[in-house]
Amino acid sequence: MRGTDQQQGHVFSYISPEQRVRKDHPLRPIRAMVDKVLKELSPEFSKMYSKVGRPSIPPEQLLRALLLQMLYSVRSERLLMEEIDYNILFRWFVGLNLDDAVWDATVFTKNRDRLLEAEVAKDFLALVVEQARGQGWASEEHFTVDGSLLEAWASVKSFQPKNKKSGPPPEDPGNPTVDYRGEKRSNETHESKSDPEAQLARKGAGKEAKLSYSGNLLVENRNGLIVDSRVWEATGTAERYAALEMLQGIPGSGRVTVGGDKGFDTAEFVRECRNIWVTPHVAQNLGRRGGSAIDSRTTRQAGYTISQKKRKRIEECFGWLKTIALLRKVRHRGTLKVDWIFTFACAAYNLVRMRNLMRRTVPT
Repeated sequence: MRGTDQQQGHVFSYISPEQRVRKDHPLRPIRAMVDKVLKELSPEFSKMYSKVGRPSIPPEQLLRALLLQMLYSVRSERLLMEEIDYNILFRWFVGLNLDDAVWDATVFTKNRDRLLEAEVAKDFLALVVEQARGQGWASEEHFTVDGSLLEAWASVKSFQPKNKKSGPPPEDPGNPTVDYRGEKRSNETHESKSDPEAQLARKGAGKEAKLSYSGNLLVENRNGLIVDSRVWEATGTAERYAALEMLQGIPGSGRVTVGGDKGFDTAEFVRECRNIWVTPHVAQNLGRRGGSAIDSRTTRQAGYTISQKKRKRIEECFGWLKTIALLRKVRHRGTLKVDWIFTFACAAYNLVRMRNLMRRTVPT
């Protein structure tokens, strides 16, 4: 007998989102790890909010929603709210019942400053890494550093002289005509009117220069988990200085190793690494004037070869962050906001990686 195509609303609903999500869904182990982190962050959340007044959206739900945005490559917060509204899986992960109303997309904008001041993203990443170390998944001795350009949310047309006086409004304000042919532009004399902290940078000789930020990672070599991250202005030395700052934050007092590409083969970086008890296993830049700062006493060791083989794992991290988490072109302006969202995306990458490691360790 053919069923009738007729939709009729029920007065009551007795099915919760928990019942609709299958027990072996990939999001379940991620939700368990996230809940453990959020429970430890609960005292910090209490300090961020007033004891009186109208209750706001719980920060736990906001952070879970942001994780969904990165895990499922949702391009905007407004579209994310639409997805949560009709997607039972998303409602379950965030912590909403089927009858609960979703909040407005501007809630993220209003709460972002509060979360920025508390450095929630860095604490979140640190607690995720702590869970990985508790399972023995993260190395405490061998690491890799690298940096990559994150394209800023600013047009090259906005890169104008700093002392330029405002003229008459353009004929097309949305897409004004700008003629900068033959004009010499640099970060010393020009800045972006829409994002002044973005710097004009290029990946290499002959490449197109774009307004960018420098995203930097410190990755452990055992399973390729991100241990720390930094977003700095895209200067020529940002990668090396950010790497040294992250290496100084490694817990413990024992000697560790760090791998890197040829860009880290400078006398200053190698000297500073050794001063903080870090053995530099960076690739030799034999074409550099004055020769490589790494001699045969380091390259002849078996650990140096292993570090160079493990170094490619950090490129997998950047690939995921730029393609899945949609950070190839960041949607936020200012170093603080870009650093916050970049760090939180690193935690999301670790959660996915840890879920896969969990599957390998579970006996079948």
